[in-house]
Amino acid sequence: MKQPDRFLSWAEIDSEAMGDATELTVPMHAYLRQIATTLRSGSVRNSDIALRCFTQFMFQEHPQITRLADVRRVHIEDYKPWLAARTNQRGKPVTAATRAHRLGNLRTFFIRIRDWDWPQAPPTVPILFGDLPRQEKPLPKALDDAAAAKFLRAAQTRPRLLERVICEVLIRTGLRVGEFTGLRRDAVRQIGAGHWLHVPVGKLLDDRYIPLHPQLVELIADYRDRFVDPAHPLLLPRENGIPMDRYSVTRCLNNVATAAGLGHVHPHQMRHTLATQAINRGMSLEAIAALLGHHSMDMTLRYAKIANRTVADEYFAVTEKVEALYAAHDPDNLDGENTALPASAAGPEMARLHREMHQRMLGNGFCTRPPALDCTFESVCETCTFFQTSIAFRPTLQAQYDHAAEHDQQGRQQLFAGLLRGLDQPAS
Repeated sequence: MKQPDRFLSWAEIDSEAMGDATELTVPMHAYLRQIATTLRSGSVRNSDIALRCFTQFMFQEHPQITRLADVRRVHIEDYKPWLAARTNQRGKPVTAATRAHRLGNLRTFFIRIRDWDWPQAPPTVPILFGDLPRQEKPLPKALDDAAAAKFLRAAQTRPRLLERVICEVLIRTGLRVGEFTGLRRDAVRQIGAGHWLHVPVGKLLDDRYIPLHPQLVELIADYRDRFVDPAHPLLLPRENGIPMDRYSVTRCLNNVATAAGLGHVHPHQMRHTLATQAINRGMSLEAIAALLGHHSMDMTLRYAKIANRTVADEYFAVTEKVEALYAAHDPDNLDGENTALPASAAGPEMARLHREMHQRMLGNGFCTRPPALDCTFESVCETCTFFQTSIAFRPTLQAQYDHAAEHDQQGRQQLFAGLLRGLDQPAS
């Protein structure tokens, strides 16, 4: 039976435990105090939720366990299906990502208190990395070009200027919604001949500058002149001076999306849209990473999966030549003569495969000499009068013989066959 994903507060947990499980909860409180000195509040909050969730499970399913040191692997094996049976506020099953975060934070807790030599730590870490469910990695959900154009046109005709400002700033800068709502009143800076948007320290604990289109500069200035008190600390609060949050931003975006006939959108979709448009039009991954404020190229490479220009360019280049071949094919040519692709039609990857097919296996590597070229040094060592081998090298010689046979290299095949026969002959 599914249970709602509601957690008891620490006060409720302590009250329910009635002092019987303080050795289970006290180390958790100490752990949260420790990580609060080094981690961001959001990370501490996630760990807090994970520990409260696990403690609630232990009180319900294993009330006899009152010490953290007594937690064992069997309790984790019970906890995993219990956690999977939870539902969110909408009555839907808790997602794999949520379960992975809960189990991951719990595993980190056990690893750290063991590394810190806390006496309350269990003798072994009871939760393994394999206990974390694998998470789906969907591609970023971006608006395609047609939908983005409809969305922007709808935003530019809205009677409420704030809706247009929100839509244009997000889709033209790729800001995270938290970065957008936290912009300070002096965020627009003129540097040289252009205007830049200063994005303060945010999710990844650093700040950056984003180039601003002149149209955006005028739009922001117009909105501030009409609706914002110059002394207000934020760049773009709501018309009544109330700071915006992610919910008010989402409502504005969806008002515009409904007017454009697009259905539901979310703020991060604007970020995905800008990145996809940029990579489709030739912007380098390094520039996109700097624009979006990514610390790792792995984050930016998700957009490369949407529009891998190298794959597309090679595919269409070869496709054109293949189509030309089909168009020039003579249907009366039943023997298929002169129907091979010209060498120029092979892309780099095909050329690499051809080279690999004709590699000659050496004792410590491969010779990549094209088969059309003669070589007076082919297997030169094996033909030398000072060459000597033994039964210990039979596997290598056999592999070289097999390789020569597979590639129809008859000279090498005869050479290694003779060496193998010599190994079978008794010494004189």
